[in-house]
Amino acid sequence: QVQLVESGGGLVQAGDSLRLSCAASARAFNEYNMGWFRQAPGKEREFVARITWSGGNTYYADSVKGRFTISRDNTKNMAWLQMTSLKPEDTGVYSCAADRRGGTNVYWGQGTQVTVSS
Repeated sequence: QVQLVESGGGLVQAGDSLRLSCAASARAFNEYNMGWFRQAPGKEREFVARITWSGGNTYYADSVKGRFTISRDNTKNMAWLQMTSLKPEDTGVYSCAADRRGGTNVYWGQGTQVTVSS
């Protein structure tokens, strides 16, 4: 079982930066791949970024490539999403997710709201 708590959301202007944090309670955090997803009002939840258990590989949605960076620190049980050059279309509830290597369960945080004004 993994509990995830996001923080760092807020209201910013277009062009600003924001860093989201995800704190994980897991005995073997370094066994989990971590990801960020977002859901805009009236839309389906969509993939934003993913980082593998070792941090060796990262993946991004085309819409955020070059602007967002996912990272993690396995010694701190933390993952982050650094967001730069934010756009109004980045607005949504951002949730982090964890899935264990070789496992099938996906664990979700409660989400943090990001609002980008134009």
